[in-house]
Amino acid sequence: MRNIKVVIIGAGSTYTPELIEGLIKRRDLLDLRELALMDIDPERLEIVGNMAKRMLKKEGIGWQVEFYDTYDCVAGADYVITQIRVGKLAARIRDEKIPLKYGMIGQETCGIGGFFKAMRTIPVLYRIADRMRELCPDALMINFTNPSGLVAQALTEKPVRSVGLCNCPFAMEKSVKEELGLPDAEIEYVGLNHLSWLTAIRSGGVDYLDRAIAAGVNSAAMKNIPANGFDVGVLSAVRGIPSTYLEYYYFREEKLKKLRSEPLSRGEVCLALEKKLLEMYRDPALCTKPPELEQRGGAYYSTVAVELLEAVENDRRTRHVVNVKNGGALPFMEADDVVECAAIVGRDAIEPIPIGKFGNRHIIGYMRQMKAYERLAVKAAQTGRREDAIAALLLNPLCGDYHAVSQCYDEMREVNREFLEG
Repeated sequence: MRNIKVVIIGAGSTYTPELIEGLIKRRDLLDLRELALMDIDPERLEIVGNMAKRMLKKEGIGWQVEFYDTYDCVAGADYVITQIRVGKLAARIRDEKIPLKYGMIGQETCGIGGFFKAMRTIPVLYRIADRMRELCPDALMINFTNPSGLVAQALTEKPVRSVGLCNCPFAMEKSVKEELGLPDAEIEYVGLNHLSWLTAIRSGGVDYLDRAIAAGVNSAAMKNIPANGFDVGVLSAVRGIPSTYLEYYYFREEKLKKLRSEPLSRGEVCLALEKKLLEMYRDPALCTKPPELEQRGGAYYSTVAVELLEAVENDRRTRHVVNVKNGGALPFMEADDVVECAAIVGRDAIEPIPIGKFGNRHIIGYMRQMKAYERLAVKAAQTGRREDAIAALLLNPLCGDYHAVSQCYDEMREVNREFLEG
């Protein structure tokens, strides 16, 4: 093992203690010498950073911990974990609430809300990538920032090693294995980030997918989604077990009605949770991750991030579900399309696992349409042109109507003006 430097950008996030916990659990597998914590909010960085220091001290860990307010923190880094929220929760709340006025679902990663989150985020991640190219050209960026898949697509245009991560695939696979009592099953995972399906569940030479569909098996619901689940009719039609996020697509009208009836958006709920968590983190006696953090919705966050980092560092060549260039893994997608798929992860490469022949036309159609949307969205982030944005949004199944999209876009662009480029 070598001495490594890990950078966390967006370290003022209330999720950071979970990430620190993950690093602590794997300290014997990682020869970590320096932990660089960066955030543009000095107060949050101080609160969360000191909480991280106390957690390390409790475990008798002497890693060097430094606080930073610029992207120069990446100098000499081996791994850069990005978990930023440009515009903070105030921007998320606008992403959720404004679309409702125009008859569209408001959500932080899907639809027009997710589009504007990407527009705010991509330019910042480009700046981070540029600094990495200058100061740590061999480092790996591990991006958790949503919308993770769209952002990962944008980052393919930068000369920096990067991989997109989400906790949703881990939760999906784990829950279905437990539901079926098949802990060693091989799962076929197909999709894009927040638009994915389990399409095979193999164990002992048998594919249990049909049995799972007949039994109405669902994957775990994410805490940040008001999920009702998919009945046998839906499962039979799509021939797979969908991510919870597909509820927004398959049950659009129901979800829109639900969101409009809620007294608070999810972002407003998270704002109250974060205020409570930050007050807890201020307590100099608190030196372990509080159970209240689970309410924030980041289940398995540290597991996914640190297991991947450790697999790269120690050349494990183990299977992980990630957001990377397709190559030839999914034959119905382009080689440079970023997809969310299983991959073999090692020191020198992250190699998508080919799935072979795949004939599910429903899934193929959805993925191609959403990838076309993502590619146009990346173009819109780069050009800042209204027509590029509208072209993208007209392809998104949660948007579509020109008049609604056009009017909503103009209002959301205005309230996001300070965060947008072009």
